[in-house]
Amino acid sequence: MATFKTRISQISKKNGKIILANDYESSVDNLEAKTIQNIKQLHPYLCGIKLNFHLLLPLGSKEISRINKIAHSYGLQTIADIKLNDIGNTNRVTTDHLWNVDFDAVIVNPIMGLDSLKKLVKLCHKENKGVITLCHMSAPEAKLSYDMEVKTGKTQQLYQLFLDWAIASKSDGIVVGATFPKIIRYCSQKAGKTLDIFSPGIGVQGGSAKETISSGTDYLIVGRTILEDKNPVKIAKDLQLQSLGKK
Repeated sequence: MATFKTRISQISKKNGKIILANDYESSVDNLEAKTIQNIKQLHPYLCGIKLNFHLLLPLGSKEISRINKIAHSYGLQTIADIKLNDIGNTNRVTTDHLWNVDFDAVIVNPIMGLDSLKKLVKLCHKENKGVITLCHMSAPEAKLSYDMEVKTGKTQQLYQLFLDWAIASKSDGIVVGATFPKIIRYCSQKAGKTLDIFSPGIGVQGGSAKETISSGTDYLIVGRTILEDKNPVKIAKDLQLQSLGKK
């Protein structure tokens, strides 16, 4: 079986570089049906779908597994966005459950430490599953933490340390918000092809698809911009073309 990084690269060559962040408010009903409808309607313009606690908490394992299997039937990769950050045993138990419901990758928080991150990546790669680590989030207040200076033999900002750890642990990718294109460029230049960059924050949060892609991002994570539009297919198709440099 091919690695997660290879699988998502292959589908993106045909479908573009958009990952749907299928995050609904708690007031929304029929979450499973809406998610399956999104997959069936939008899959030609997506390479993956990201499920957050918005679905993981209200839905059961059978529903999540069914969603992931339907996504796979269209060739999409599925990502569990839980910012996993715990001791080794808890990380192992958590990822075992995620793989049992057919996820392809997990987003983790490297604040757990480099040694723990290395062990987690190695564990996931044995199952041909992917690990995407946080580097810098898209919300404006993220600067208060991810831009903090830290000392680990040298003084650097936290996101720079997280990037170093992502490279050292052989993670598959990092999350860097589309609202911080300068940081995307920094990470892209330092990591090269070692890591894929996944960027949330397009549209509603102010990130530009074109600028984000030109800065070095590999995949755009888009939620409300698509989900809340009256014509989500049109928006998804437009973003797909931008991600492929065709618009």
